[in-house]
Formats: sequence, structure tokens, C-alpha cells
Amino acid sequence: MERKTKVSAEEDKPYLTIMRAFDLPVELLFRAYAEAELVEQWMGTKVLKLESRKHGSYQFETADPQGNVLFKANGTIHEYLPNQKIVRTFEMENATFDVQLEFLEFEKLTEDTSKLTMQVIYRSAQARDENLKLPFAYGVNMAHNRLEEILSKLK
Repeated sequence: MERKTKVSAEEDKPYLTIMRAFDLPVELLFRAYAEAELVEQWMGTKVLKLESRKHGSYQFETADPQGNVLFKANGTIHEYLPNQKIVRTFEMENATFDVQLEFLEFEKLTEDTSKLTMQVIYRSAQARDENLKLPFAYGVNMAHNRLEEILSKLK
């Protein structure tokens, strides 16, 4: 199956770019990142906090059926322009890599289609490369597939 979400990384650069066109209006795509109920559905994680505004913050947590925390992430929202842009930090707690900076840009293509471009900046090219050794591209594509499937029902 073709991966619709494209992840590109230039050699020796401390960033990567993630791009995906969605069969969703830009307003609906943006809501997938701005509304806790939608984030929980497509990311499959619990949203402990999501302050979708400039200087807001967020906290996500995923636990197994026994309640053991498997994943915990948090960040600060630095810029928030509805249906256009979110700039935020991303920190995975108890992970071996540092905080990263994420620029999410939402673009209207047509009334019913949109594009998300994310630039993720790491402390170093080596840190980025370590992240890419994980099933990162596969996971992002899978999450975006789920996002599109869930939000298509809201059109």
C-alpha cells in the first residue's frame, strides 16, 4: 500500500519535512489538531490537556489496559492561527531524544481538500536520524490514515 504521508530528510540537516494531502476541508483538518476529542480518536491517546491558543500547552498520555503508562508527551504552543498554522514544541517524556520544534502549516487546496506540511527541527542531524530509525514514517502515515478516515465521517 502506498504511503500517502511523505517524510523527507536532507542529509546532515537537523530537520525533516512531513507532507500529506487530505480529502478534507482545511477547517476540518485543522480541527483534528485543535480539538481534544478528535486528537484522542485519531492518535489513539488520552489528551490530558490541550490549550489550543498562542502560549497554550498540551499533554498526551497512552496507557495499556492495566493502566501502565506507555507514552507521555507534552509541549507548548508558540503560534496558533486557525486553519493556517500551529508552531509548537514536542517532548516525549522518558525518551532518549531532546525536545523538538514543530511547524504545522495547513493549506486549502480546494473546498474539499487540504494539505498539511510539517517541518520538525531537532537539536542535531544525529538526533533526527535516531528518530528516523524508529518506525516513524510508518507510524505518521498510519495516524494520518486514521485521521482522514475518522474526520471523513464529519464532512
